[in-house]
Amino acid sequence: MSHGGRKVLVIGYGNPGRLDDGLGPACAAAIQEMGMDGVTVDADYQLNVEDAAAIADHDVVVFADASVDAPEPFAFEPVAPAREISFSTHSIEPPAVVALARDMFQARVGAFALGIRGYEFNAFGERISAKARTNLRAAVAFLKGVIEADTFDRYAGQAEEEPREASRVVFSVTPAELN
Repeated sequence: MSHGGRKVLVIGYGNPGRLDDGLGPACAAAIQEMGMDGVTVDADYQLNVEDAAAIADHDVVVFADASVDAPEPFAFEPVAPAREISFSTHSIEPPAVVALARDMFQARVGAFALGIRGYEFNAFGERISAKARTNLRAAVAFLKGVIEADTFDRYAGQAEEEPREASRVVFSVTPAELN
């Protein structure tokens, strides 16, 4: 493996039916097409509690998503486990998924968020805007380089610090979901 032997998981999430919100799954598809050894790719509309188990089987996870306010063309930042895990039955954010992987599976995974700048979100359609496609190409090329050279540690920053206490889980369920 050209990336230090570490197992890498790329999770692209977002809704491809909502224009640029499909940047995360598009990034995942592009990485999948490269067929890099030791790299697993997943894509979905949103992150779920079940993603914690998948993360636990890897050394590094990259959460790829569209961003409405990231600098152009993208932002790449470490993700620290959340101290308080708050989610509904429908979605969960990257810090909470990482905390669940740590708390439930004793996973010590390097986690990163790849926020790809998008521009068109408030309509339906399965296309990505021209400017967002340019940002996507830059993000995919960057991520490919980081994976191949195994330079994740260069971007780890403060996210390596573990919370001192176990995460507190806050779970919300609507009355309709109880039926």
